[in-house]
Amino acid sequence: MKKQESNKAKIDVFGKAISAYYHENDETPILVHSPDFDDDEILVPYLFRGFEEMPALEQEALLDAEGKILDVGCGAGSHAVYLQNERNLEVTAIDISEGALEICKARGIKDVRKIDYFELKDEKFDTILLLMNGTGIIEKLEKLDRFFKHTRSLLNKDGKVLIDSSDLSYLFDPDEDGGIWVDPDAPYYGELDFSISYKGESSNEFSWLYLDFNSLALAAEGNDFSCELIKNGEHYDYLAVLKPL
Repeated sequence: MKKQESNKAKIDVFGKAISAYYHENDETPILVHSPDFDDDEILVPYLFRGFEEMPALEQEALLDAEGKILDVGCGAGSHAVYLQNERNLEVTAIDISEGALEICKARGIKDVRKIDYFELKDEKFDTILLLMNGTGIIEKLEKLDRFFKHTRSLLNKDGKVLIDSSDLSYLFDPDEDGGIWVDPDAPYYGELDFSISYKGESSNEFSWLYLDFNSLALAAEGNDFSCELIKNGEHYDYLAVLKPL
């Protein structure tokens, strides 16, 4: 799960964990809590992974990125470090975690900014990267139009968005034809609520969207974007490219 681009979490959980690992080699994990699932862990060393340690979807996205790049929810900066140092590309790395951004600066990332994605204005990029379940920052299905409108404002002509997510329909028991039954009156099954904690300190609860590819493609069409599936992952995840028409 990638960290949410929101101002709801006042305690800098990710920043504290990333800083402790970078300065002290402290591998205490970040705990992920949800009313819908058992607690999970984010292993902090994984946030510092190199290109060879990244899943195939992330590798593909970093190889497809071009031009002036916006890395959204950069965390410890692993994507930006690779793009800047290995591919010699211009990267703007943004996050809402002050602690994480301090480590990004320490790792040599040149353009690091503390800002929410939806507050970034008056700037254009050739590639926007939204990785590690990049659809999460949308929060709710009903906010898809807002996402596409804002994203269009940040893209250069012929710009693109590289975004990944997962289809959580695998959590449902399929019928004999392979389909699933979903209560039409219930919220979309990919809308979840989480909080995170580290060494006893917890964030506020925040919303996070896992979006199946067909729903992403439908929303893209309704907002005059193309949507192409680039690659499927190993566990119901996928990488897609969005382009304004």
